[in-house]
Amino acid sequence: MTTLEQNQAAPASVKPEYIWLAWGGALLLLLLVYRTSLEELFITWMNVEEYSHGFFIPVISFYLIWIRRAELVLTTRFQDSILGLSVMTIGLTMYLLGGLSAIRTLEQYSFLITLIGLFAAAFGRRGMRTAGVPLFFLIFMVPLPPFVMNNLSSKLQLISSWLGVEFIRSCDIMVFLEGNVIDLGSYRLQVVDACSGLRYLFPLSSLAFLCAFLFRGPFWQKLLVFLSSIPLTIFMNSFRIGVIGILVNHWGTEMAEGFLHDFEGWVVFLLCMVLLFIEMWILSRISGNMLAMNELVEIPAEWGEFVRIEPFTAGLNHSLYAVFLLLLAGTAASEAWSKTRADIIPQRTAFLNFPDQIGAWRGHKDYLAQYYLDELKLTDYALIDFAQPETHAKVNFYSAYYQTQRKGVGVHSPRSCIPGAGWQITLFEQKEFPDVLIDGVPLQVDRAIIEKGESKQLVYFWFQQRGRILTNEFAEKWFIFYDAMTLNRTDGALVRLVTDINTTQDLGAADQRLQAFARELLPILPKYLPGKNIVPAANPANAL
Repeated sequence: MTTLEQNQAAPASVKPEYIWLAWGGALLLLLLVYRTSLEELFITWMNVEEYSHGFFIPVISFYLIWIRRAELVLTTRFQDSILGLSVMTIGLTMYLLGGLSAIRTLEQYSFLITLIGLFAAAFGRRGMRTAGVPLFFLIFMVPLPPFVMNNLSSKLQLISSWLGVEFIRSCDIMVFLEGNVIDLGSYRLQVVDACSGLRYLFPLSSLAFLCAFLFRGPFWQKLLVFLSSIPLTIFMNSFRIGVIGILVNHWGTEMAEGFLHDFEGWVVFLLCMVLLFIEMWILSRISGNMLAMNELVEIPAEWGEFVRIEPFTAGLNHSLYAVFLLLLAGTAASEAWSKTRADIIPQRTAFLNFPDQIGAWRGHKDYLAQYYLDELKLTDYALIDFAQPETHAKVNFYSAYYQTQRKGVGVHSPRSCIPGAGWQITLFEQKEFPDVLIDGVPLQVDRAIIEKGESKQLVYFWFQQRGRILTNEFAEKWFIFYDAMTLNRTDGALVRLVTDINTTQDLGAADQRLQAFARELLPILPKYLPGKNIVPAANPANAL
């Protein structure tokens, strides 16, 4: 792409104040187009502690661009830019796709791309070289997709728990680890989502990126400073868990609760920042700069120098007209499609009517605690313990149904949830059963062996989504996106079967038990989990 400099040949000239005002209007129109996505972004910053630092990101980015405003004006003078318009087109296309599928994360990332395109349309390539890094810094204010957050949190819980326990053992304290549950004998501590380290990782990685940008060192050192924030966060969070375990072992569970628990978190985060600066100090010594600690991160003096800008006139370039046309067209298309593409809610039978007996299996219904319901945000669910009186075989059946999986609401994979109760996944694989059919297709499942102390269980689960049986989480998310656009549907469910493994030799019997139960279960499920061909519910509330 090339930047077309046509301001000198413009047929009409305009004072720069009016040009700034026109581009300011384009920015306001951009914010208006994305108002719903930005409102949800603001709510996330308010309610999700991992992203509470999001308020500061746009402020810092704006400041870094503002102090170089003279350089922007001197080098660009509001040039036409095919590059900027192309980037804006890509961003608005993503916005429309996000609106069709109601994936807010896609809309929020498209806002960043469209904003960068708007900036490039105003200031051209030279302007992008000046403000590219501050604009890229804005990516740290957008939350990761929920299913990525859940998986990342569960993995960090296990890693932090293991390292924390190793630290406790190094202090000659007897401790046993079950998944993410730390057993000190008299006390048991659970490393929950809030202790996974994400509350440190996201703000610290944002800070590390900013420090790397302003650090006076070669590129490889800047990259190392940024990437080191990840292992640094994991190590320090594990150290915090270890310290809490030692304090609890000596003075009770009060050491892991209330103000002291939160205070320890702030202390550890400050220690992370100190270690980050020590790392930069060491790197400056390696490169021979010999910088003092207060000189490691410094805004270059020339950025803030006052430069007298001579009055100039320029034409209202073609980019400005094209920007307004693109934004207005994107707004009109989004509003039109959102009004005509309401989610189709399929008609189904509620799990309340699920039978207590399936073949020779007799069931006892159980219920989830309100805490889990608040977290899962499901529409309907079944949790039933089935048993065969004659053989004493037992199978736990669980299915969570969502009539819509928009706006971050969706199925939670057992791979993320199982470790939360202290279980460890010791084997995980995907398996197909040719003799167990669903709609004439062999059943495919995710098969896992989980252990907790002396207990061992076999788990089968799959995602039953609009006539598809899926075993891959990323494929499941892709088909939500695809079906939202092609079918106007995002409903779907998780099906999970669990049985005990009494001995090592009993694993084959456990497999046979779950397969036998699945053969009885599968013909019943379509009534409760709608397939591809459905009848829309006359009233969505009746779909429950």
